[in-house]
Amino acid sequence: MNGAESLITTLVNNGVTMCFTNPGTSEMHFVAALDEVEGMRCVLCLFEGVVTGAADGFARIAERPAATLLHLGPGLGNGLANVHNAKKGHVPMINVVGDHATYHLQYDAPLTSDIEGIARPVSHWVLTSSEPADIARDAAEAVRQAGHDQVATLVLPADVSWGDNPNGAAPAVAIPGPAPVPAERLQRAVTLLGNGKRTGILLGGRHISDTQTLLLSRIGRASGARVLTETFPARVRRGAGTGVLERLPYLAELAIDSLKDLEQLILVGADSPVSFFAYPDVASVIPPAGCDELLLAAPGEDIEQALEFLLEALDAVDVSPDTYPLQVPDLPSGALDANSVAQALAHYLPENAVVVDEGITSGLACFPLTANARPHDWLNQTGGAIGWGLPAAVGAALAAPERKVICLEGDGSAMYTVQALWTMAREQLDVTVVIFNNRKYSILELEFARTGARGGKPGPKAASSLDIGSPDMDFVAMARGMGVAASCATTAEEFNTQLEAALASGGPSLIDARVPPLQLG
Repeated sequence: MNGAESLITTLVNNGVTMCFTNPGTSEMHFVAALDEVEGMRCVLCLFEGVVTGAADGFARIAERPAATLLHLGPGLGNGLANVHNAKKGHVPMINVVGDHATYHLQYDAPLTSDIEGIARPVSHWVLTSSEPADIARDAAEAVRQAGHDQVATLVLPADVSWGDNPNGAAPAVAIPGPAPVPAERLQRAVTLLGNGKRTGILLGGRHISDTQTLLLSRIGRASGARVLTETFPARVRRGAGTGVLERLPYLAELAIDSLKDLEQLILVGADSPVSFFAYPDVASVIPPAGCDELLLAAPGEDIEQALEFLLEALDAVDVSPDTYPLQVPDLPSGALDANSVAQALAHYLPENAVVVDEGITSGLACFPLTANARPHDWLNQTGGAIGWGLPAAVGAALAAPERKVICLEGDGSAMYTVQALWTMAREQLDVTVVIFNNRKYSILELEFARTGARGGKPGPKAASSLDIGSPDMDFVAMARGMGVAASCATTAEEFNTQLEAALASGGPSLIDARVPPLQLG
């Protein structure tokens, strides 16, 4: 058994059975080993940003990590943005990065680079395996380090891959469950909830389950505290039957105003909220000055245990939650815009669907209008690096082939990783992509105004940097060219018909929704 075969066998022994790949010469023995080891599914992606984004989407739905196979430092660099997003979202990922043979590094060949230096800022754990006899042990340690919520990067030199491993594969490692929340924090939270001050509870983390939404709603009703979620939790269960929770607004000004009256803030799986960016005359910190904050549970700790403790401590076990009733809106008609797309989505959204949201400004209407839709999971863009949505939809569909996946995607962000469409076609994934095609970087127009640059009004050169028309992009042609069925909608009626057909198709489909850009001012 060579090093690559023992590595893959070790991953399979640990339940890591999905590998997203974009290999090169240094990884050929790993690629060869895929035919020698049973149990590993290999999915080819045409760009490393699709590889890493797909691994992120897979892990969010499967609740276990996938592996990636990347070619040397430049390949890892190409995929870095979506590794960043996974790290910010507390999503587990195991990156296997090929390297030159150990004896070849001294010659500084053209693709030689500091792979560990590239990996460290976006990884919790980085290791270069030095001997074929060690690679299975190192792979098992990568699985252990990734656990439920971390990024582990294992560098695999070519000679470690092709060399004989006399030790063979490593067995499964024990992955501990979430750590219990310390008693002193639990008691402190009970004290805060009982002192009569204006209190908020902010819920976040890798997966906000329906159970968590219901528990927190009951706690809010029993204590009088406001109950909220982070702006962009990695995964949240929503729709009919889930607990009613506020969503912290994205715009710093709105978020600051939302929390301005709080005297206390209890953080459950969430960090203390801050503005995405700095703006002149706008505070970076969202909670008001003097607000007493308590980190009750970190993302890797037992959030449900903490919420159940609070419910019992408040003597509120019999309190009923506020839940969303099922309310399916009528189909829209007339002009097509972000609101009519959102209304049609809420009308047709299938039960237990997965919505991957990188709709940027045009997608803002979809979240509130689907609050009362059929129960579903919503995946958010956690790290702010765009080009995540299409790959994450690939991963989500592979993790749950029995579920409908709907990807809400901005036209600008789609172009970062448009190659994901090819993988959807190759794997015949049940993904419906909605492109909000407004021919603008509308989010940047909004941010230009908010920063006050040039008085908030771009000149002609600046405006050209925010406009992605001229030439207009033809997403129908691009999708069809990669094997994905596609159509274009310019009215609400056309969009209704096309969305219904796409959701019924069972394969990948794309709708180019021609919508007007966000109106500023």
